[in-house]
Amino acid sequence: MRVAIFGLGYVGSVTAACLADAGHEVVGVDPAESKVEAILRARAPLAEPGLDDLTARAVESGRLTATTDVRTALHSAEAALICVGTPSAPNGSLVTTFVETVLSQIATFLAETSDGVHLTVVVRSTLLPGTTERLVAAALSDVDPRRYSVAYCPEFLRESSAISDFSNPPFTIIGTEDETARDTVSALFDSADAPVKLVSIATAESIKYASNAFHAVKITFANEMARFADAYGVDAETLMGVFVEDTVLNISPRYLRPGSSFGGSCLPKDVRALTYAARRADVDVPMLGSLLASNASHTRRLVDHVLALGWHRVALLGVAFKSHTDDLRESPYVDIAETLTGKGVEVRIYDDVVNPAELVGSNESYIRLRLPHLEKLLFASRGEAIDGVDGVIVGSDRTPEGLLSGLPVIDANTPAMRWPQPAAS
Repeated sequence: MRVAIFGLGYVGSVTAACLADAGHEVVGVDPAESKVEAILRARAPLAEPGLDDLTARAVESGRLTATTDVRTALHSAEAALICVGTPSAPNGSLVTTFVETVLSQIATFLAETSDGVHLTVVVRSTLLPGTTERLVAAALSDVDPRRYSVAYCPEFLRESSAISDFSNPPFTIIGTEDETARDTVSALFDSADAPVKLVSIATAESIKYASNAFHAVKITFANEMARFADAYGVDAETLMGVFVEDTVLNISPRYLRPGSSFGGSCLPKDVRALTYAARRADVDVPMLGSLLASNASHTRRLVDHVLALGWHRVALLGVAFKSHTDDLRESPYVDIAETLTGKGVEVRIYDDVVNPAELVGSNESYIRLRLPHLEKLLFASRGEAIDGVDGVIVGSDRTPEGLLSGLPVIDANTPAMRWPQPAAS
């Protein structure tokens, strides 16, 4: 496949060499003559282990060349990969100027030529969800849509291991609704040893941000725990070395799905104790210190949504913090019931495990402090609880499918975009 790669920085130069090595005919294009000249001399434009040799082989094979001329790069190209930078503005916003420039150049080429080759525009630059489609719509509005298709395909290249990462990524993300674009991108990256995930463009854009944010979270978590450990005479490397051996809960998909706030007898109190101990030792752990506030914000979002819907009578199905238990300690559903009741909303609770008469110890003490009138809010069956309500909140209850048919439902275990929305004013 003939491929034009816009941007010969880190992502572009690695992608160009790797695709050429996989057998594609690649033309790199960049306004910086120094980068173009480096490739024409069979040298990598930047330092990366193995890239010089890979670039040299690709150039010598005739499958890789470079130019500053956009028309030369796009001539007969079946795919155009946009790998230009998207830096931060001083206020933190994303600068998309370079992507816009390339899209404008592609639009001009398509408008001025009629060689009949269908061009798949593949964006690799990191963009916020919705940006690719917005920029493409603006730049290519006057181009015959039959001349091109669009996909977003994020990269997961790490500096110093980029060539290996290109060949062995965790997955190949193809964001598009267009069948031609999907098939072109699949063929372009079929040398990568990875499963292919077909998603929308906005989802593909979001996956890149979710991945990088989580990497930042992991690094920050490890460093904050190391600072905490050091303050208490604990060897941080031993601590984290053992920690990562738990692949059931610690390093696993567990807890990494959208759902309700955390609660129960362990997580809230242990986070409090940890952050208190850190403060006591004069150790700053801002990420750990933000966990409880973020958790409370997640709960408050649901309450605010109920109020925005204007529900006056609400059924709450499942008030314990987890299914099949009667543990009410720090349950987000207790917070929801308490707050809504305080706002004048009638809350009708059903929970097939919770019996106020059988609560003991700290569990009983907690609920008497937070929701002392729980017994008056409980109903004996789901049917009684939902009778005549404006809407239903599904908490920790495993509600039988079909029971809530026809009722507005907020499932606290799903993303908010799936909740009923207030009527437009």
